[in-house]
Amino acid sequence: MLISDLAPRTRTPLPLLAAVSLTVVGLVLLVFGATTPHLVPPAKAALALLGLGLLLNGASRLLAPWLPLAEDRDVATTVAEPVFATPAFTGAHPLGTNGFGLDLLARSLYGARSSLVISLSAVAVGTLVGGAIGMVAGYFRKSVDRAVGIATNSLLAVPPLILLIALATVLEPHLRNVALSLSLLTIPGMVRLARATTMAYANREFVVAARAMGARSSRILARELLPNVLLPLLSLAVVMISVLIVAEASLSFLGLGIQPPEPTWGNMIAEGEGQVFEEHPHIVLVPGAFLFLTVFAFNIVGEKARGRWDSRSVKL
Repeated sequence: MLISDLAPRTRTPLPLLAAVSLTVVGLVLLVFGATTPHLVPPAKAALALLGLGLLLNGASRLLAPWLPLAEDRDVATTVAEPVFATPAFTGAHPLGTNGFGLDLLARSLYGARSSLVISLSAVAVGTLVGGAIGMVAGYFRKSVDRAVGIATNSLLAVPPLILLIALATVLEPHLRNVALSLSLLTIPGMVRLARATTMAYANREFVVAARAMGARSSRILARELLPNVLLPLLSLAVVMISVLIVAEASLSFLGLGIQPPEPTWGNMIAEGEGQVFEEHPHIVLVPGAFLFLTVFAFNIVGEKARGRWDSRSVKL
């Protein structure tokens, strides 16, 4: 593979910056979760797993252009390639090609990067914003709690698909805009969970003792309540990742998400609409299998995490 063949994959410095940022943040979280002595073991494991996921995602974005993959987006270089080649698991196109001769394996791997970056970014934003708002509402209550409750219920009253379609018609279909739009789906659930967990721990002995010793509200929230709220939020975040992967694929399938030739699982499935699926089912089955296995894996991990870390006394 020539250096010139790698040039089209790094079109702007923004993807490279995002990859480096994910790698650095993942490495920091991995080291912090493994070496911080005052964290309880579940919190260490959660931070280490989150850091490992971000590290692998960022590393894949950095290393993917150097993998021995066929062309995934530039149709000008695939004129001599076979179109609608069926999966053979050997040769240059083990999972076949689409109608433009683009390799489905390469497109599925690059589509995984887009889906994971969008879902992880959206969940991170939703967890930080929703968790902070929910903790403040659950701790101070009264008018703050009422205002947060009205805002959360108003956001929940809008059907998610209608909200995403409305935002997609206003915002440009970039990774950042899609991630910010999808983060709105996670904020209400995070607010409710953080609020309920904070209310469950706000009157515990260690919080009352800290308040009696004159600790400020910010310190109580950060040092006493946050470690207890963090684990349920992280367990819900893992489940929400799978939900947002499906939501991003739905937007791309409808033509409102990431636009071709940038591959995502959603717009790859959209390529098999109509008679194409009847004649060449692998066009849909290949990205559909990647989507199914990824969502299934996140659901299994998320349910295990919720069963272990989410308190049974907390009810949404």
